[in-house]
Amino acid sequence: MKKVIKGKAFVLGDNIDTDQIIPAQHLVYNPSVLEERRMFGRYALSGVPTDASGLPNGNIRFVPEGEYQSQYSVVVAGANFGCGSSREHAPLALQMAGIQAVVAEFYARIFYRNSVNGGYLLPFESQERLVEAVRTGDEVELDVEASVLRNLTTGQTHKLKPLGDALPILEAGSIFAYARSAGMIR
Repeated sequence: MKKVIKGKAFVLGDNIDTDQIIPAQHLVYNPSVLEERRMFGRYALSGVPTDASGLPNGNIRFVPEGEYQSQYSVVVAGANFGCGSSREHAPLALQMAGIQAVVAEFYARIFYRNSVNGGYLLPFESQERLVEAVRTGDEVELDVEASVLRNLTTGQTHKLKPLGDALPILEAGSIFAYARSAGMIR
């Protein structure tokens, strides 16, 4: 796991549900097959309404047509990110699109746990409403250990809530890798 994540931010609003993150019609792919697993990246965030995709102005496509990966490394979102159904494919789709971390005001707990347990991405919670402080395309740097998001475009620094007990699981790579390393399972 990287200690510092640097790249472009993609900004979304409140109540981004799992069907917007990866629409149900794209759940036909098998994540165990590498070529099919890549398809989740292609369709990541394809269910987000066009006017809400890439705030503040909207109308920014997350993954270019025909591509599998996005140019963005960090999603910055509002409240209740990952609400809706319990699909593990949602954090996987973001990971396959190149997202390494999501910073949201708060998460639906099932999305948060799926992100941590699968080791798909770092789910940080903000201490302030960052969707107004960060714009899509801003260069950001996320210091994992310090729990800080720096907007390199504006020069602003934002303190995040620490990952706490989730951090050792994410460092191990998944809940199963963590359990193996702790001698809980073989």
